[in-house]
Amino acid sequence: MKLSRKVIIQNELGLHARAAARIAQLAEKARSEVYIIKDGHEVDATDILDIIALYCPCGTEVAVKVTDPADEKILNRIARLIETGFGEL
Repeated sequence: MKLSRKVIIQNELGLHARAAARIAQLAEKARSEVYIIKDGHEVDATDILDIIALYCPCGTEVAVKVTDPADEKILNRIARLIETGFGEL
């Protein structure tokens, strides 16, 4: 079971408010904590403002992490959302 995945921000606008809100919606469904990590800085994936504060323009590598293997499906859904450019590509 993977508890984290590295992904690259694909969409031109980067990780903006609407994209952060979509991540937060998925993260709220998890049983455990979900984090977005950039350059060693870890934030709660349910907090839109914390996600935006990471400043992740297009091309930025982030990691998505869950603390419970039971949330691997949520982890994969968030990673896929990021990899597909939040539907903006």
